[in-house]
Amino acid sequence: MKKLCVVLSLLIVFTLGSIAFTNIKLGGIAGKITPTDAASGVSLVAATDTLKAQISQGVFTFSNLKEGVYTVVIKANAPYKDAVIERVAVKDSATTDLGEIKLVQ
Repeated sequence: MKKLCVVLSLLIVFTLGSIAFTNIKLGGIAGKITPTDAASGVSLVAATDTLKAQISQGVFTFSNLKEGVYTVVIKANAPYKDAVIERVAVKDSATTDLGEIKLVQ
């Protein structure tokens, strides 16, 4: 009887553990900065957390993001001006494409 209780307890814990992690869906944010040499960095801000991404030929990507609303901050090289894109939504394992982001002088 004790073995049966232990086996059932382990089965319940395993089942609940596997169900708890199946609902996490991760998405991303991508975009292209023009001119391609105008930006020195891209950051993603959510509440008190900040992530940074590499820029390759003007293209950047943030991946493995939880569903939510983010702010994208682009640090520009002189003579261009920094850019901020607010309220960027990430939903259900989809990548939000910001398209072309033109930095102005």
